[in-house]
Amino acid sequence: MTVIEGIGYTAAATGIAMVAMQTMIPLRLTGIAHNLASIAFGLLAGIVPTVIQHTILLPLNIFRLVEMMKLIKQVKAARAGDFSVSWLKPFMTRRWVESGEILFRKGDDAAAMYLVLDGQFHLAEIDIDVVPGTVVGELGMLAPEGKRTQTLVCVHAGAILEIAYERIEEIYYQNPTFGFYFLRLSAARLFENISRLELLLADRDAEIKSLRASLPSMISGRSSSAAGD
Repeated sequence: MTVIEGIGYTAAATGIAMVAMQTMIPLRLTGIAHNLASIAFGLLAGIVPTVIQHTILLPLNIFRLVEMMKLIKQVKAARAGDFSVSWLKPFMTRRWVESGEILFRKGDDAAAMYLVLDGQFHLAEIDIDVVPGTVVGELGMLAPEGKRTQTLVCVHAGAILEIAYERIEEIYYQNPTFGFYFLRLSAARLFENISRLELLLADRDAEIKSLRASLPSMISGRSSSAAGD
């Protein structure tokens, strides 16, 4: 076997291995090896189109690998307790929202998650303001039948970043570590909602207890008034 043949077989083997990869980081690494082997084979064999093709693909694979490595690093930092999604911004699309616009209604099909950049938004059913820096709409991805659980209204015009659930799923499959972050983000929101509900129930119970305590005096007062009449 000649050197050229050896390099050609290496390029073919890495190409097959690349197609078989299921996760993104190994795929990009194998893709870079495939590009390098193909460029070397093309140069030695005098196949110019192969050299041109893989000379273009090589920096693309390197760029995607660096991008994914940065994402993994940032997600690992998020696992330590940082719930900021600033690292997700490069994957999101900017959108301007006018005052009074309804981004979604309760019961609508859920398709995207949002990050508020500026302006003010309001979740109608639970009477909560959504301020800049807040993530909203992520629970729709986990909700039964994929429906919205709240209505989000724009109170003061502002900008948001939007990412489709399909894109979130793509990032998850490329980087399973992201799934851990998204789970923590969603769980934190659920616990916030539970805490809010517990406070509402505690206030209601306190009000009922107060009414029950004042009921005898109210009845007594009415009885006395009736007797006086």
